[in-house]
Amino acid sequence: MTQSRAGRGNLPEEVNSFVGRRLEIAEARRLLSESRLLTLAGPGGVGKTRLALRVAGDAQRAFVDGTWFVDLSQLHDADLLAQTVAGTLGLQDWSVRSPEAVLIDHLAARRALLVFDNCEHLVAPVAALTASLLRACPGLSILATSREPLGIGGEVVMRVPPLTVPDGSGSISSPAAASSYDAMVLFEERARTAVPSFRLTDDTSPVVARICERLEGMPLPIELAAARLRALSVNQVLERLSDRFRLLTMGTRTTPSRQQTLKLCVDWSYDLCTAREQWLWARLSVFAGSFELDAIEGVVADEPTDGDLLDLVTSLVDKSILIREEADATVRYRMLDTLREYGRERLREDGEPTLLSRRHRDWYEALVQGAQRDWIGPRQIEWVVRLESEQANLREAMEFCLGDPMSAGAAVRIPAGLYEFWIVRGQFNEGRYWLDRALGDGGPPTVDLGVAMCVDSVLAALQRDIPASTVLAEKARRIADRVADPSLGALAAFARGCCAVARDDLDLGGVSLEQAAEFFRADGDDSRLIQVLYWLGFVVDTLGDPARSADLYDELLELADAHGETMWRAMAMSDYGFTMWRRGECERGTELLEQSLPQLRILGNQFGFAWCFEELAWTAAEANPERAAVLMGVADTLFAATGSPMATFRTMVDYHDSCVRSAVDALGNKAYDAAFEWGKTMSLDEAIAYALGEQPPDILPSPTADSGGLTPREREVADLVAQGMTNKAIAERLVISQRTVEGHVEHIRDKLGFKSRAQIAAWTVEHHGDG
Repeated sequence: MTQSRAGRGNLPEEVNSFVGRRLEIAEARRLLSESRLLTLAGPGGVGKTRLALRVAGDAQRAFVDGTWFVDLSQLHDADLLAQTVAGTLGLQDWSVRSPEAVLIDHLAARRALLVFDNCEHLVAPVAALTASLLRACPGLSILATSREPLGIGGEVVMRVPPLTVPDGSGSISSPAAASSYDAMVLFEERARTAVPSFRLTDDTSPVVARICERLEGMPLPIELAAARLRALSVNQVLERLSDRFRLLTMGTRTTPSRQQTLKLCVDWSYDLCTAREQWLWARLSVFAGSFELDAIEGVVADEPTDGDLLDLVTSLVDKSILIREEADATVRYRMLDTLREYGRERLREDGEPTLLSRRHRDWYEALVQGAQRDWIGPRQIEWVVRLESEQANLREAMEFCLGDPMSAGAAVRIPAGLYEFWIVRGQFNEGRYWLDRALGDGGPPTVDLGVAMCVDSVLAALQRDIPASTVLAEKARRIADRVADPSLGALAAFARGCCAVARDDLDLGGVSLEQAAEFFRADGDDSRLIQVLYWLGFVVDTLGDPARSADLYDELLELADAHGETMWRAMAMSDYGFTMWRRGECERGTELLEQSLPQLRILGNQFGFAWCFEELAWTAAEANPERAAVLMGVADTLFAATGSPMATFRTMVDYHDSCVRSAVDALGNKAYDAAFEWGKTMSLDEAIAYALGEQPPDILPSPTADSGGLTPREREVADLVAQGMTNKAIAERLVISQRTVEGHVEHIRDKLGFKSRAQIAAWTVEHHGDG
């Protein structure tokens, strides 16, 4: 299953113009084409990230399976490195495989580029993961940025130089001469952001040249200096910088290093801020990644400020200390890592980092609690997006809790409160990672501890880690008995039920789930009742009582509709559709399954998609065997991507096998295989459109492509494309070069009037599928 063609990758949009670097871009592209690991190395502030993004953007067409940007600047826990990369790629694994194994499985046959940004604080773990991925994934390339090389075999290191500056001879006396130097072009462009009327003139060009020389062509210091033109003239900027350098070099004949130059410029920018701006700069360093205004207000607002906090934030944006980013009408702010580190140093000098980290912890715990309260409601999707955007800050808060004796309660409440988020995003490994660390050796029996054990148990059950799930559920039951909390007792029963279902003990699972449902129904706890009903409906149906199962699903859907909930409703509609089909209500069952697809698309839940496509295939096996085969191909890829092959669902395997037999009997082996492989080549958007009968033009075979006019070799290549093989795999099969295969594929597309491999596969199914 591929990404939609418009969304293969996640390279961030450039927030401002990219200046110069023509030679560096050309050299980096050349090196990346010759080596699978290129590290752009250089000091902080030299522009490694911007260069990497530009090179990756230019190289996108060469990496048909995506170009992915992985920001490591705020990741401090090496144990989460592979999980962070997997999350960036959107992988949702439901198995107990390690995140590294999940990555290898996903990337092994793909042609993709990963951009690992800011590796210097995790050099050893990044090097180990990089070596492992490159060894196992022959089509993968990695572009890294770091202040030092990774130091592994096959690495090519390109030192990123500063921007070009005049040589100090005083030859820059006009704007025309200045245009030859990237540093001066950058200064002028950023100065126009501060003062739109600013232009280099015969008078200002020599001054700007000296500023850029002083700053050694380092992009970050130049941008900070240019931002000062709101309050200073270029002559004043140069004068103040010169004073700084005289102090720095006093008593020595050596010139400052580039890191000293960077530190000097950041010091200078800090000193030019007002006391209140300095105060906010230091305190904003408590955030990881990006953050919104409400988080700023929540963490620092009750401390004294002069004037409106928003005015201070705006001022730091104007001075290039904060970067403002807007997406989907939401404004977020972030700070470059160099400036955040500087703010942290100032915060430590003030003696307030622990106090502020506790305020940060409290605010993000409150955010999670708000998501919990609203989850069964119309804002559910908003909360998914918000929590995803705040993941760096949530990690920061959870890590702080684990090292702070006063945060033991929050250490279990935050990851437990993210229960549904871990599920909808398929991040079971990370959820269990934080819960296992927080639970540790246990602690005094409390309701919070018991709830966390229940959540951990259910996540383990979903991964079919039966031993861990069993132990955790039993511990939760004992705590519930000791604290005499009936709600926790019902939650422990739910965990025991999930564990029993995971080990295929449906009778015991049904008893425990009935117990939990009875309590939550009487208690009016719709949030917990909905998820219990989802599990219970499946169990009752599988045990052979579809009528009772239908009643349970109806109860769930009524609750979900009343609250405007999406997640459990979408998954229940899929399973309920299958139940209706089993009862002989085929039309209604298929309708429910199809209605669940748009809901699942909103959620992006791959596991839910896998089941929905699989069940739609079962409903189509007799009436439309080709459709059944295609949909099973789609489902097979999704099940594999989530680490949950159909064989692991023993109670459902008979339906799958029956569908396969029916489709093969109707189509023949060759046509079935071709249709199945066609499904495997579809993107998720294409598969949804196919299942809903929308027939997008970039999937269906062209009506004018009857004869095709393909050569025998092109027919052979088309057959292999229809089997889901990559160009590299086809080249190995036919013992020809990959470039030759690419040429054949292009010729096939041109002759048939197609734009995608899926169209080629569809054409092959239509013209070679009989027999």
